[in-house]
Amino acid sequence: MRTLAVLSMHTSPLAQPGTGDGGGMNVYVRGLASALARAGVRCDLYTRASDPGQAAVLPIEPGLAVHHVPAGPLAPVAKEQLPGLVDAFAAGVLHRIEHGHPADAIHANYWLSGMAGHRMKHHLDVPLVSTFHTLDRVKAEADEADDSLQRSMAEAKVMGCSDAILASCDDEVAQLVRLYGVDPARVHIVAPGVDHAFFAPAPAPAAAGPRTAQARRALGLPAAGPMLLFVGRIQPLKGLEVAVRALARPGIRPDTFLVVVGGPSGAHGDDEVHRITSLVHALGLDDRVVFVPPQPHELLSTYYRAADVVVVPSRSESFGLVALEAAACGVPVVASAVGGLNTLVDHGRTGFLVEGRDPAAFATCLQQLLDDPVLAAEMGRRAAIRARGYTWSVAAGRLRRLYGDLTARSLVECR
Repeated sequence: MRTLAVLSMHTSPLAQPGTGDGGGMNVYVRGLASALARAGVRCDLYTRASDPGQAAVLPIEPGLAVHHVPAGPLAPVAKEQLPGLVDAFAAGVLHRIEHGHPADAIHANYWLSGMAGHRMKHHLDVPLVSTFHTLDRVKAEADEADDSLQRSMAEAKVMGCSDAILASCDDEVAQLVRLYGVDPARVHIVAPGVDHAFFAPAPAPAAAGPRTAQARRALGLPAAGPMLLFVGRIQPLKGLEVAVRALARPGIRPDTFLVVVGGPSGAHGDDEVHRITSLVHALGLDDRVVFVPPQPHELLSTYYRAADVVVVPSRSESFGLVALEAAACGVPVVASAVGGLNTLVDHGRTGFLVEGRDPAAFATCLQQLLDDPVLAAEMGRRAAIRARGYTWSVAAGRLRRLYGDLTARSLVECR
């Protein structure tokens, strides 16, 4: 196994996480491809060209290059229009593979890339590995499914053709088996990693004072009062409303403030931003909620270190990279008990998991941490230790072995 075609059709790994369609998947694709390249697997990473100024091929580091493949207009395209561009994208990638960029295997990310990978597998006769990141039938259970059956049916078809399906945790394996009837023997758990060079606990302060002080000064955030942090795209699925309503609960100290780092996402993202800002005003929280536009990924570590608690109230979450990054920075997390968050947060030891979506339940957990700094510090210390087990190099090592095994086997017959 020497060369790999990585597909990320709908969002570039170079895009700013936290805005548009950019999020944890961007970080995943970039982090994993970079680690694979350093492990000796050449990665050609293909994404749809969306700007006439983009280079056809952009070298990122030795063994890793991003290819901008023309498919449809050289402009951003609404996600609901992208299925109609899959064939053009697949054809464009095949052309590059056959003209100087051979691939021993295909790794598709998200269902749109999976549809392209499905076509390419049969043309090239190479293994197809699929990572879905989110699943339509899981989103349906959280009342956030796409408007048509197209995605769900496409996901099932790609799963039937994939030689291996990657999941981040046991919960995602169970979802694949229960909702799609996937053969568990073809599902492999490969947890994402975190870059510990950036995401690490704040150094002990040189003088007496809170560990958050230096980070807050660097960011220009208030020095006084407990700080809650929400990081992510502003869309209903991410549950920002729950964090805002929890902040307004009477048990939360009145000097507590919430920092929101992220921007609108999806077809209804702008509507969600308006709804949330209106809610903030209606609850009288204008001076206690700080909205920050999406930040460069590495800079997020400073925001984590500035926080007393990170809140992750998602309705569904295949993994929950924000929770892992916060843990790596030694910050306790209060999160929804869904998906991969059940694996990342050790309830009562590294943070709290909350069943359901009641802001009062979130506020109770937040209050416990804010009122007991010793408990919060101990949970943060345990979280940082636990996060050390998640590295991109470990993930890349597992995948390299899997790719090698797949290239030595007979390919799965499409069904």
